[in-house]
Amino acid sequence: MSKVNWENYLSKGFYDELIKAPGQPRQEANLLCQYLANLDARELAEHKTAAEVAIQLMGITFTVYTEGNMIDRAWPFDIVPRIIPLSEWQKTDAGLKQRVQALNMFIDDLYHDQKIVKDGIFPAEVLAQSVNFRPQCVGISTPHNVWAHICGSDLVRDNDGTLYVLEDNLRVPSGVSYMLENRNVTKRVLPDLFASGRIQPVDDYTSQLYDMLASLSPRPGDDPNIVILTPGIYNSAYYEHSYLAAQMGVQLVEGPDLVVGDDDCVYMRLIDGLKRVDVIYRRVDDMFIDPEVFNPDSMLGVRGLMRAWRKGNVALANAPGAGVADDKVVYAFVPKIIEYYLGEQPLLPNVPSYLCMFEEDRKYVLANLDKLVVKPANESGGYGMLIGPHASNKERAKFAELIKADPRNYMAQPTLRLSTSPTLCGKEMEPRHVDLRPFILSGESNWVTTGGLTRVALTKGSLVVNSSQGGGSKDTWIVDMAGN
Repeated sequence: MSKVNWENYLSKGFYDELIKAPGQPRQEANLLCQYLANLDARELAEHKTAAEVAIQLMGITFTVYTEGNMIDRAWPFDIVPRIIPLSEWQKTDAGLKQRVQALNMFIDDLYHDQKIVKDGIFPAEVLAQSVNFRPQCVGISTPHNVWAHICGSDLVRDNDGTLYVLEDNLRVPSGVSYMLENRNVTKRVLPDLFASGRIQPVDDYTSQLYDMLASLSPRPGDDPNIVILTPGIYNSAYYEHSYLAAQMGVQLVEGPDLVVGDDDCVYMRLIDGLKRVDVIYRRVDDMFIDPEVFNPDSMLGVRGLMRAWRKGNVALANAPGAGVADDKVVYAFVPKIIEYYLGEQPLLPNVPSYLCMFEEDRKYVLANLDKLVVKPANESGGYGMLIGPHASNKERAKFAELIKADPRNYMAQPTLRLSTSPTLCGKEMEPRHVDLRPFILSGESNWVTTGGLTRVALTKGSLVVNSSQGGGSKDTWIVDMAGN
């Protein structure tokens, strides 16, 4: 390949994020596409190598669990950014804020009066079989009535250009450090393209995160003691835990570093004694945070932590129990949840969904397994799914039995024609499928990242974007086209 020739770039019937037709970049991508077209093969390879070197020097890694081993790998990164115009992003921003506000009201209601169940909007049987509803949280009130302080909602674009919400991650969502590091790497590799000032910044995330966490403190003051609670170095997201702690200037702690005193307050063990902790950004799952209340064998949590939280002596983000709304069956009810609590129509659409717990839906799913994506209610990371069109008859038969055995645990969606974005594959520019995970912070107010983590399926034809299963990522540019 001598130079990138956009006339030869074919997205094969898929909506492409940068190229609307052969040789025709979208308006917001004009500058980038012209820049790339002026690079010869050697220069393009140098840009790719520069990104790889930067990732190694910056120590950006993720952990893959395979056959009982844990392997740290360099973060897989593509140098060609994904671009969204600011005018579209402003609508997306409003839709995400609306969605998370309603979800927080929903979670708070479930742990108090359960009005949405009594009013027949949300089925009692879905709540009764929720694996993430925590009876230990009933009656607890949280600061600002917020439970999911950090949410990562996955967005996908279908063939008609519509952005859909694919799922909401409300327990311990990860990936934001890679969004920030992707921008740092891209600025090193494509510095000239940032000179226009049209690319919106993302580097205010950690200051926004700190301010949101500080707003939860049970002790008023300018300098609350905030810590990040990590399961430790063997966790796949440990890089992110340490990165965010360093960026915010707060302590990264493990369970044994904290203790709950006789006064039901949480303290951090220091060389010169104990120091009270006000806010814990916990990256440990509910079932392991307090052996006094949940898993008695857990070595990752802090005995008495739930007691301290219940009494309002420490804030936990995300709140235990927030995962009740992080359920792919609950997801199907989010449009009704928005309408019920806010009296508004959803600004962002859901992907059409079939719930196997309902007989008509189940019959349809079982008859159309070759056309649908089937998901278990509470798996994450792309695990446990059936992608019907790509599955064998044996795999589809297995899923049919799983659905019949436990219909509440399965939902299905049409196989979307996920949008593509130009990706440097070897020496060629080829279309690869992408999704997007923006992050929403909720405290005294809501705030959304300008863009998010674009994940890309690096394998040709694959729809699986998760890094744990061979995916990579790109920088996401929100571009202000005003004046163009």
